[in-house]
Amino acid sequence: MPLYEFDCQKCGTFEKFRSMSETNKPMFCPTCQAEAKRVYSVAGLIMTPQSLRTRIDQSAEPRLVNRSEIKHSHTHKHHHHEPSRPWMIGH
Repeated sequence: MPLYEFDCQKCGTFEKFRSMSETNKPMFCPTCQAEAKRVYSVAGLIMTPQSLRTRIDQSAEPRLVNRSEIKHSHTHKHHHHEPSRPWMIGH
């Protein structure tokens, strides 16, 4: 039986052996029983640490951000003086 990876929005990723006939059936998180999405990934030839895989998986999907979370900087002003970095060309 193949090993499939699933992602629960509350609990994170988990793996489960399932028969190929169960491939399209919904999978529920073993911890919270919420429906989990199947993760499709390429077979890895090099083992990556779980913490790195989690970060990669989480950054693959866009995250909704509320307006209150966005910090606007209204005090930023452009000063026309010599650039502080010699490799920068002033305009």
